[in-house]
Amino acid sequence: MSAFDESGTPKAAPEMRLPGSVTEILASPAGPQVGAFFDLDGTLVAGFTAVILTQERLRRRDMGVGELLSMIQAALNHTLGRIEFEDLIGKVSSALRGRLLTDLEEIGERLFAQRIESRIYPEMRKLVQAHVARGHTVVLSSSALTIQVGPVARFLGIAHMLTNKFEINEEGMLTGGVVKPILWGPGKAAAVQRFAAEHDIDLKDSYFYADGDEDVALMYLVGNPRPTNPEGKMAAVAKRRGWPILKFNSRGGVGIGAQLRTLVGLSSVFPLVAGAVGIGVLTGSRRRGANFFTCVFPPLVLAVAGVHLNVIGNENLTMQRPAVFIYNHRNQIDPLIAGALVRGNWIAVAKKELAKNPIIRALGKLTDGVFIDRDDPVGAVETLHAVEDRARKGLSILMAPEGTRLDTTEVGPFKKGPFRIAMAVGIPIVPIVFRNAEIVAARNSNTINPGMVDVAVLPAISVDDWTFDALSEHIAEVRQLYLDILADWPVDELPKAALYTRATKAVSKKAVPKKDGRTSVAKTIAKKTTTKATAAKTAKKTTTAAGTKSTLMTTAKIPAKENPKVPRSFPKTSSLNSPESGRD
Repeated sequence: MSAFDESGTPKAAPEMRLPGSVTEILASPAGPQVGAFFDLDGTLVAGFTAVILTQERLRRRDMGVGELLSMIQAALNHTLGRIEFEDLIGKVSSALRGRLLTDLEEIGERLFAQRIESRIYPEMRKLVQAHVARGHTVVLSSSALTIQVGPVARFLGIAHMLTNKFEINEEGMLTGGVVKPILWGPGKAAAVQRFAAEHDIDLKDSYFYADGDEDVALMYLVGNPRPTNPEGKMAAVAKRRGWPILKFNSRGGVGIGAQLRTLVGLSSVFPLVAGAVGIGVLTGSRRRGANFFTCVFPPLVLAVAGVHLNVIGNENLTMQRPAVFIYNHRNQIDPLIAGALVRGNWIAVAKKELAKNPIIRALGKLTDGVFIDRDDPVGAVETLHAVEDRARKGLSILMAPEGTRLDTTEVGPFKKGPFRIAMAVGIPIVPIVFRNAEIVAARNSNTINPGMVDVAVLPAISVDDWTFDALSEHIAEVRQLYLDILADWPVDELPKAALYTRATKAVSKKAVPKKDGRTSVAKTIAKKTTTKATAAKTAKKTTTAAGTKSTLMTTAKIPAKENPKVPRSFPKTSSLNSPESGRD
């Protein structure tokens, strides 16, 4: 079943309106009379933001050992029910007496950018966005303090906050107290009821997302209770009453499980590099060693971290090789996922800044990777020469056309580099679409969390009939494929988009290519001129050697077993021992 009809128009994919899903929210009544109340710690954010603030005070030596021990004791006593929450938060506020509120707000913003943003559950972010899209009144209701809640609310686009606040004097300094009434348990439930009455919100149609036992009372107030990552009493009550429970593990809390799994997986780089070098020496082929590493390291790291890939269009990874494989960029784990898919006989092209990391620089050298200095046009031209040369030897190219990681589920503008390379060498473009890579790692996080990433590998796109004059239009069409797929994810079959139909007709009617060949991408950039793209002799020989014509593919499938001589991981255009494979 395709997500597109015969004309290439997207059609709705059948999705179940499960309670707590984005689909459920988008089908709910619209309007501000529906409230959506979200807790902070453990619900929107993994772990506790107060712990991060305490760690920052310790790092800046703004907290002595005595105060730290006192805070720990107070927190323990509160957990054991020996003191009330009011006493605990009062102790925190008292320790900050005399500080300017603006200074604390600045610290809160900085810590959010550095440590808290990466802890926001992407699944919850999508739910917030869905409620906003329906015009619901979205509220971040938390017992935390404003300096913790404010940055998260602004980041998620939540207009309303119900939160505890410091008492301040006329000079904006903390007095050591907290504004009454304090929001906790019944007090928080009362605050939500007052807010609902003041804003004409119908609680029986509203939603509440929270994890803590203290919020059980609030769950009874709304028509759509949504316990999120609940434990203890909240989990027991939810199970007994049949409330739908949301559980997420895409962001690590205060535990170190994900960090340890990531460390173990990444540590495999050292023995694998040694093995790759050994294979290269024993076989006399540097490319064999590189292929060993690229075939083993990426999938091994993902497996250890608990990352699984749900791939549609898997056959398109080997249908036409070499190719320029492009993917939408979300986090630092995307290249690993792309590498695990493409496997052997590929090189990565990345920005030069990454080469500052000695390990990444060494891996780039091992695998013939290329680093581009985007601030040096002359150097970039020479680098493109090197990329073209490697592609002509039968190596596929792996690139992120957006050029940077984006903290969004949208697709950023595509740069021309990958497409120019494909045109210069005469190899196709193979789009790889990641649907939800952000669930396994935040944008700047080095920790990999377990999860299932949905991937669509689209059929190869021929560039034989592309021209540099129309390059921007061609790139826009490819980018639109990403937008269409992400907006309406295919169920079990790839779409038959209009781009493929038009391109196939264009290729079939195309005249015989001129003999003068296609102008090099690097030369095109250096001279800042445009040249009509024609098929180069060398590229044609490379692709026809294996009987593979560089034309745009449809969704027809060629099982790997039909050509057992060609390994599934490697291109069909060359053998590992041939000069075309890049052997040194």
